[in-house]
Amino acid sequence: MAEKHKIVSKELLLPFVLVTALFFLWALPNNLNDILIPQFMKSFELTRLQAGLVQSAFYLGYFLLAMPAALIMDKYNYKTGLILGLLLFAAGCFLFWPAASSGRYGFFLFALFVIASGLAFLETGSNSFIAVLGDPATSEHRLNFSQSFNPLGSMTGVMIGTVFIFSGTELSGIQVDAMKSAGTYQAYLHEEIMRVGPPYLVIGCIILLLAFLIWRTKFPVEKKTSESNGNETGKLSALIHYPHFIRGIAAQFFYIGAQVGTWSFMIPYLKDYMQKSEKEAGTLLFMSIAAFGIGRFVATALMKRIDPKKLMGAYSIINVTLCAAAIFIPGIIGGWSLIASSFFMSLMFPTIFALGVKGLGPNTKLGGSMIIMAIIGGAVWTPLMGLISDKTHSMALAFIIPLISYLFIIYFSFLGSRPSGPLYNLPATVDEI
Repeated sequence: MAEKHKIVSKELLLPFVLVTALFFLWALPNNLNDILIPQFMKSFELTRLQAGLVQSAFYLGYFLLAMPAALIMDKYNYKTGLILGLLLFAAGCFLFWPAASSGRYGFFLFALFVIASGLAFLETGSNSFIAVLGDPATSEHRLNFSQSFNPLGSMTGVMIGTVFIFSGTELSGIQVDAMKSAGTYQAYLHEEIMRVGPPYLVIGCIILLLAFLIWRTKFPVEKKTSESNGNETGKLSALIHYPHFIRGIAAQFFYIGAQVGTWSFMIPYLKDYMQKSEKEAGTLLFMSIAAFGIGRFVATALMKRIDPKKLMGAYSIINVTLCAAAIFIPGIIGGWSLIASSFFMSLMFPTIFALGVKGLGPNTKLGGSMIIMAIIGGAVWTPLMGLISDKTHSMALAFIIPLISYLFIIYFSFLGSRPSGPLYNLPATVDEI
């Protein structure tokens, strides 16, 4: 029984390890965005709504490229899609240097769009590849294990940003006026902008190296599934017949909005209500993402004893409470509540993904791409949070958005994820809730 339900077989171990490494690497730019937002607010003198466009440009790349990524991988294979994604990822990183040199915010947004276009290939391919790389009974466990390395990349991204992008220089209004009078303020802003270039150049080189390694590695031959009247390729029209999949898209939309919004505005929240400097707030964000990473490993262990759906539902209830504390008790309690909420986010993305694509058969790649497209939630909710903060002059009130998001995930966990559809066959004795 242990052999039948092991997470991955020995012959598939090398591609499993290489693809799992991608979960670490794509987290770097995702969470460097949380550093870029306050950095661009300072260096480009942006409002919180304008700074939130960092996430809009980034997640728009995911949204627009996820489906083409799935179609390319459906026509060719996972390996082709992953290599193409890595090349786009590296190209976007290298664009950061001319963007910094030109000092144009729009150029940075374009570079972020290119990076995210590559990540759409990586996330669409990697999540689906890991989910189907072995026994379907352990798909949630396997995907949560691989996703456990994602927060390590997130922590690394925040650390890189805090150390190498944040200068630690935060000017008061009087100092700004003095520098403007002396004619040195624009030079200071340009220096702050240039700090973002070198980290991205290094990341781009690492990505090219991994693309070479994957190119040289033999991946398993993909077998076409002949379920459902002999159809061997995915069809978009077939996906509407899986209600649990449709609800999975909505759940992922809300979840990504909650995660991205929380991390994007955690530093401004901590500066506003706990009077932390940018580097101190960056360190606390690092701690929050460390809790997220620990939560992934804890969740993977707990899933051996607790139904993943029930565990995610319990975690969502806790996060509703923590978001309420951040809204109504801003300060030390609210700040630490936000930091702690990352621990309970940890299992949500991979669990929603695995539950959403379960039983899709030959439609798995297309279904996975549509769940990845739901990442557009980060592009929608983050600027909305910035707008709420700008209009109400309250960063705390903006966290009503993550609170609403977790309410929907509670529904999906206990009711909406009930598997259904023409290709899904479960024994009548299995408890689906």
